[in-house]
Amino acid sequence: MNEIFKSLAIIPARSGSKSIKNKNIRLFNNKPLIAWTIEQALSSDIERIVVTTNCQEIAKIALSYGAEVPFLRSEKLAKDDVAIEPVLIDVLDYLKINELYDPECLVLLMPTSPFREVSDINMALNT
Repeated sequence: MNEIFKSLAIIPARSGSKSIKNKNIRLFNNKPLIAWTIEQALSSDIERIVVTTNCQEIAKIALSYGAEVPFLRSEKLAKDDVAIEPVLIDVLDYLKINELYDPECLVLLMPTSPFREVSDINMALNT
């Protein structure tokens, strides 16, 4: 594996979905849905994988599959009418302030897209 220097994947996985309850942790082919995205990110050239969530259960599952969950997202940023940009900025600000980590490349991986290919992630990074 050839990690892209200072690349960060952010996987947003809030609780409280109105359409499918607990969709991010519902089993899909015998694994929580979010696990597929974490495993793809771990198999890619991404340096760090962070899950942002407002839910302890999602955090526990994410950690068990190898992602980082450095903090729980505020409920204010976990509402269904919040755009993704403030959520990403929240993670970036946290990492910069608390770890002095400022990635050169950011990859947004939605946990509800389990059919992406690792090669697509790597091609996007290289672009």
